[in-house]
Amino acid sequence: MIDVLIVGAGPAGLSAGIACAHHGLKVKIVDEFTRPGGRLLGQLHEEPNGTWWNGLEEAKCLHEQARRLDVEMECGVSVYDVKKTNQGWRVDTSHFSIEVAKLLLATGAAETAVPIPGWTLPGVMSIGAAQVMTNVQRVRVGARGVVVGVNVLSVAITRELQLAGIQVERMVLPARNVVNKETGNPLKVMQSILRVAHLAPSAIIRLGSKCLKSEALQKLALRFFPSSGISMWGVPIQLKTVALEIIGDKQVEGVKLVKVTPTGEPIPGTETVVPADFVCIAGGLYPLVELAAVAGCPFVFLPQLGGHVPLHNERMQTSLAGLYVAGNITGIESAKVAIAQGTVAGLSIADDLDKLQDKSLLCAAIEQVEIVRQNASIQFQTDIKQGRQSLHRMYEQHLSRFREEAKRPSSNILETNVL
Repeated sequence: MIDVLIVGAGPAGLSAGIACAHHGLKVKIVDEFTRPGGRLLGQLHEEPNGTWWNGLEEAKCLHEQARRLDVEMECGVSVYDVKKTNQGWRVDTSHFSIEVAKLLLATGAAETAVPIPGWTLPGVMSIGAAQVMTNVQRVRVGARGVVVGVNVLSVAITRELQLAGIQVERMVLPARNVVNKETGNPLKVMQSILRVAHLAPSAIIRLGSKCLKSEALQKLALRFFPSSGISMWGVPIQLKTVALEIIGDKQVEGVKLVKVTPTGEPIPGTETVVPADFVCIAGGLYPLVELAAVAGCPFVFLPQLGGHVPLHNERMQTSLAGLYVAGNITGIESAKVAIAQGTVAGLSIADDLDKLQDKSLLCAAIEQVEIVRQNASIQFQTDIKQGRQSLHRMYEQHLSRFREEAKRPSSNILETNVL
């Protein structure tokens, strides 16, 4: 008899399974990928203190802990429906159907598409796909490439490609259009990469980034930003150059570029074509929330968290009884935060099933999430702390409204899924 089903075998799902099983619960984890680990499988970067974060090793460690605690795990399984029942939740998958008392969604995040002409050519891929091919499948994505899209994720993965011996010619922005408004805005992009400037190998870049606190100074810096870009690990990051088109007949052969003003307007006569045999497109990440929507979970839209996220509290409980969330489905953050959130979710489930003897463990785990967040070397979103505070406040307001409506004998409670 399974007590808890966890959808997602990434850092949040694995750590949640460990916490649940440690307190005597029967746990099953499913994931549509062929092996556990999620986004951890492709991660490899150097921390500010000089140590290396090896996602493969971290995933292996979590997987082994889960196995020692008899957590049942099944990969290659897709979940397509979840329904609330009187006893808990019914979950339908590509391999089986199951009813459980508690359901945790740890589905992670997906990449935002950034459409530019020629993006369907062979040799064009998302930056996340390049990471998986390089670090997990050990496949060389190409000999010489261009990264279109400059953000926290693309800067980190570009470094990983470089460490694998793959030449990245340059990083540029996509041309601005109705879809690429933010990713093609030089000022917005500058503000985003300032959050990882402390990881730059150049002391000048690290020092300069600390001086650019106000938007006025950032606009001034962008005005004098060299058109050739600033080199990071030998890769030019060009905030005033955009990709107009990916060139090629049967595969990628080059990228057509043009210089732009600080506001992103193309400068006529500055078009060039640079040769390349692969292109990585980076549009950032957004929470993968489809299953939460199918479950009927209320949502809020918070740009600080990456988009629409399910309403939930610090215990990772949603407003639907027996449904929990953890990891990037709750907002885009690092794998370390996801691991900490998974532990909270697991302990919260154990507590709700009267299996948690020491209540202080849950309080300590909630505090640990904030400690990990504060010490995170990489922040994917601005004002993440304020976003979390807003989310938890909205959760309490939502429950208060629901309770007030429930007290009215003649009321018909009609909830909206997006606030």
